[in-house]
Amino acid sequence: MLEIGSTVPDLVLEDTAGQTVRLSDHRGTDHVLLYFMRSTTCPVCTGHVKDLARRAAELDAAGVRVLVAVPEGRAEAAAWRAKRGLSLRVVTGRQGTPHEAFGLAKKMLQQSGSVLIDRDGVVRHAHVATMPTSAYDKKGIAEAIEGLARVR
Repeated sequence: MLEIGSTVPDLVLEDTAGQTVRLSDHRGTDHVLLYFMRSTTCPVCTGHVKDLARRAAELDAAGVRVLVAVPEGRAEAAAWRAKRGLSLRVVTGRQGTPHEAFGLAKKMLQQSGSVLIDRDGVVRHAHVATMPTSAYDKKGIAEAIEGLARVR
């Protein structure tokens, strides 16, 4: 997992519509919150995504774009997103998974968590968990977003 204060490499992902998503496209304009689901079949992770969707307007007002990263392929991710009527952008890896690119290992379970990247491409929050019940660090994310407001 990337360390807080490190600069994120220009990771290239793909959304459920097949559009290229580059983290560098957000540099200078948006902060990015990547939420890594264990899998699209994980009900706990789906609950976390529902909370992020409920908070979308609040996050958008803070200049934070949410990307939901799933380890499955684009077709499965698109079906999962459509079934839930999600407005959040769901991304997969072009080669491998987004999880692998960020160093989230697959042990007994796929690790999940979150990364908040500021407009300059610097990691401001990083949280990883093997158990999905502790993967969504809502308080830590909120504190990191508050910290973004103090920086700029």
